[in-house]
Amino acid sequence: MSRSAVVSGGSRGIGAEVARRLSLDGFTVVVNDSSTEDITDPAAVRRLFDRAGEVDVLVACAGVHAKQRASISDTSDEDIARVIDVNLRGTFHLLREAARCMRSGGSIVTFSSSARHLGVPGQALYNATKTAVEQLTAALARELSGRDITVNCLSPGPTATSLFVERTPRPARDELAARTPLGRIGTPSDIASVVSFLAGPQGRWVNGQTIRCTGGLV
Repeated sequence: MSRSAVVSGGSRGIGAEVARRLSLDGFTVVVNDSSTEDITDPAAVRRLFDRAGEVDVLVACAGVHAKQRASISDTSDEDIARVIDVNLRGTFHLLREAARCMRSGGSIVTFSSSARHLGVPGQALYNATKTAVEQLTAALARELSGRDITVNCLSPGPTATSLFVERTPRPARDELAARTPLGRIGTPSDIASVVSFLAGPQGRWVNGQTIRCTGGLV
């Protein structure tokens, strides 16, 4: 039986590596077409699932930051709308559609961020949406009781995507690597390997969890 996976945010960064890894694992992978904003439209999300047919895996990887880090008092209305729309509403739309149509034996993986746990300054809005994603994940795991569908959340640490490297000066990257017990920051393939585990048969007994993929950075 062929297996299909839907990956939001699968055109770049961690999402692209997740899509590649799931393809190597034998899944037919469908990614959202053009931008992270696609998932803010419920009709576009339904079309995404329609393209995939019977869905076995959802990886809700799409997410955005505010245009610049800011205190709560200095956060713009535009950033509030965009970050909540993509990170919270978009993820909710994906989870709702998966809950309606995913096959028994399926796996759902959402994405939080270690920025939430590390208390990175200037990211209160982003961190709040990621806290909400963790709560949605735990709730959906309980709601799907009896359907043999696992629902888990990954919380990556600093990861060497092209966007992260472009926006983070080398001294700051070196400082993060030095704080990590494994002596480096993560790579997209590190995170994709955990998704592969959760989507595969070995990960069936992990459910309702937020898994911190940080190399030990605390």
